[in-house]
Amino acid sequence: MSLNPVFGQSSVSPHLSRLVLGMGCFWGAEKRLASLPGVVHTEVGYAGGETANPTYQMVLREAIEGKNRVHAEVVEVDYDSRIISTRQILMDFFENHDPTQGNRQGNDEGPNYRSVVFYTHPDQRNEALSVMKIYQSALSAAGYPAMTTELAPLEHFYRAEEYHQRYLQKNPEGYCGLGGTGVVFPAQQPEKSLSHSVPLLDGKSLAATQLVVFEGVDCDYCRQFEAQVLKHWKSAVPVTRTPSAQAPVGWHLKSAVWASPTSVLFQNGEEISRFTGFNGDQHAFWNWLGHWTLTQEQQAIAFKGETEPAFTGSFLDNHVSGTYVDPVTGQPLFRSDAKFGSHSGWPSFFAPVSGALIMREDDSHGMHRIEVLSASSGIHLGHVFDDGPPPTGKRYCINSAVLRFVPD
Repeated sequence: MSLNPVFGQSSVSPHLSRLVLGMGCFWGAEKRLASLPGVVHTEVGYAGGETANPTYQMVLREAIEGKNRVHAEVVEVDYDSRIISTRQILMDFFENHDPTQGNRQGNDEGPNYRSVVFYTHPDQRNEALSVMKIYQSALSAAGYPAMTTELAPLEHFYRAEEYHQRYLQKNPEGYCGLGGTGVVFPAQQPEKSLSHSVPLLDGKSLAATQLVVFEGVDCDYCRQFEAQVLKHWKSAVPVTRTPSAQAPVGWHLKSAVWASPTSVLFQNGEEISRFTGFNGDQHAFWNWLGHWTLTQEQQAIAFKGETEPAFTGSFLDNHVSGTYVDPVTGQPLFRSDAKFGSHSGWPSFFAPVSGALIMREDDSHGMHRIEVLSASSGIHLGHVFDDGPPPTGKRYCINSAVLRFVPD
């Protein structure tokens, strides 16, 4: 068996084995399988069809045309059996996609995305049959239908075009694959699963309006989302996290969760919207959440830069000690001791909390002004003028509708 030299492997070893596996789009599948300990080489390609030397476009076209034997997108996996067994690879394979979906996987539809196991040795077939029997029992107990995974000897593996190889390493998309059912193998197996049992969230213990973040195992984008968003969470919307791809018990997703992180907003147990992935753009995430949690009046001000009528704001005459925060993120904007009576018709402050605001020039409505935006969410708050009191001489003129007050 000849392996790619970039993995530091010599040519033939009696301990090296090969499986060819299909679990939906081969980009995410390769990333998952290549991360397993003992896997020394992976390549993506096509197998299981009739056409010789297919291209990516040929496979897509044949799937659309409904040909009888269409190639599946697959990953060729070379592994060291001293480190990882065939059984462990197959257990991880089944736990990390939904093998009951027939000619689709998640949002990807077509026979080219079907679940397949192509073996290169009879012993692998026997292991696969054993693993599939056990996993089917676990799936059935969880309410899933019969598995549709194709099991067959490998006839031909056709390597895919170079740009598909290690695609997600070369082209980060802001998310990692998360296509499993959440069902794991029973703990009393001859060999230990590489996954762990994931208890489902209990919908009865969650809030009426609840954000659930679905996270994958060893997901760099999940870690980035945690560091940049979740670690500093002050939003009025409660948030919880789960490594499962399944909805909380008694709740319902509109469609399968196929990527991580995926943030799903639930209302009374029903999904109302989701935000898939995270590429570091915090404002995009908060913009999404704000569109689903703010009132129409708040949205008009926050996202369209409109202004509430003078002398109508709920915080105009508020004199309680506390902090005015961003209505989406909950991050502090102004302290009550910086508030003063400007008689302008809007709540006014002479200084913000340090680092809370972003300023930019605004030439709308035939005027030149300085617009004030929240640094944490990017929403429009109001404008700042140079007619305020000491010690700053500034008047931050802010709409009440885009403030939330937290008393001391």
